[in-house]
Amino acid sequence: MDLGLRGRRALVTGASKGIGLACAEALAAEGCNLVLVSRSLTDLQAAQARIRAAHTVDVEVRAHDLAEGRSVEALAAEFTTLDILVNNAGAIPGGTLDQVEEARWRAAWDLKVFGYIAMSRHFYALMRKRRRGVIVNIIGAAGESPDAAYIAGSTGNAALMAFTRALGGAAPDDGLRVVGINPGPVLTERLEGLLRRRAEETLGDAERWRETMAAMPFGRAGRVEEVAALATFLASDLSGYISGTIVTVDGGMASRRKAF
Repeated sequence: MDLGLRGRRALVTGASKGIGLACAEALAAEGCNLVLVSRSLTDLQAAQARIRAAHTVDVEVRAHDLAEGRSVEALAAEFTTLDILVNNAGAIPGGTLDQVEEARWRAAWDLKVFGYIAMSRHFYALMRKRRRGVIVNIIGAAGESPDAAYIAGSTGNAALMAFTRALGGAAPDDGLRVVGINPGPVLTERLEGLLRRRAEETLGDAERWRETMAAMPFGRAGRVEEVAALATFLASDLSGYISGTIVTVDGGMASRRKAF
């Protein structure tokens, strides 16, 4: 299916690995020119080489810490004609209210919650001038299925869900769209590391980590490519009547609630 994205310009944050890199690759496959952003220049350059080897598109990289307002401002000053923004940078630590110290909580929110908001604020304003553009926020399913053991992430994701719905509801008045994706467990390097530790603790063998996914829908975690395919579709004109909507990609986990 041709999504009609060839020649458009997309900026993806957290783009050096995991879901961000998969989104960049999916957009490149549709002919989008890319700006890849993360903290690590070395990882960005590896991603750049990988995408250039597979697709004939322009790929620029910028190493920035998006928890810092000046980094967001620098990107907005340089890239004034984006068609697509994919907010994906940031991972909020797990832990209960007693376990997540205030400084750690604030630092995580500065990158993910306030980072998404700042990026949206600057690039929405630029897109509004052209009456053209889509913002895709990769959020997280804990925002709709809160977990006290992941309280900082659950609360932050819920805030970003409300932000996405509020801004996305008004965006069509400016000719724009804002959408969100809530991934459940997705098999990134980070999740594999967590599963390896769980397998070591519960099964006595880290190499048996795949067995710890048995209770997940379909007996596995989601794939980064599944999230990326959805992000690319939502960024395309084929989704032109979708705004203020958040799509959950969790194999049905959020719908498995039990009364007792």
